[in-house]
Amino acid sequence: MAASLYYRDYDKYSREEIDSRAEDICAEFFRRLPDIQQMLMKDVQAGYDGDPAAKSREEVVFSYPGLFAIFVYRIAHEFYVQDVPFLPRIMTEYAHSRTGIDINSGATIGEYFFIDHGTGVVIGETTEIGNYVKLYQGVTLGALSTRSGQKLSGKKRHPTIEDHVTVYSGASILGGETVIGEGVIVSGGAFVTKSVPPFTKVIVKNPELQIKDSNVKVELQGMENKEGLWEI
Repeated sequence: MAASLYYRDYDKYSREEIDSRAEDICAEFFRRLPDIQQMLMKDVQAGYDGDPAAKSREEVVFSYPGLFAIFVYRIAHEFYVQDVPFLPRIMTEYAHSRTGIDINSGATIGEYFFIDHGTGVVIGETTEIGNYVKLYQGVTLGALSTRSGQKLSGKKRHPTIEDHVTVYSGASILGGETVIGEGVIVSGGAFVTKSVPPFTKVIVKNPELQIKDSNVKVELQGMENKEGLWEI
């Protein structure tokens, strides 16, 4: 903890001041541990209730990548809100490398949060997520554009997801002014950049499928080489 503070603040504060700040951060973190545990227990329950394939809560704890990513996020978020440099991002990127789930430590996520399957999920820094929200694989809660780079730092760039929202696989919800109202269901593959009123469904019209029979026969002519492979 102190090492990360030294790296950023060595030219602003004395060693004693940085050590004292590190002790305060750790004390606050340990004070918060019971609340973090309660949040994680609710996340476990959400995973168990939301997946009929789950045989037990213990299975969710030990084998679900979504819960692992949420667990690391909830710890990292505590350091993020205390303005700890480096460590929160290192923690969530570790979870990202393990699970394919990228949750920025700055995101605000409520109770009973569940990510089903999980691979490819992205949750941006200024995302706000309410209670009882469920995401499937491939969901992006992102920014509309980051071309302005550091000029956007500290601004609301990512969407707000209210309570009891379900977002199915492959959906993208973008923009800091985009609000997904309570109880909304977002279908797979949707691309949402505008707010959605509560208790509605976002449905993507199915593309027209064309299935054609092929009677073309492909004949391969060649010779067998010494390794028993055919060369065309």
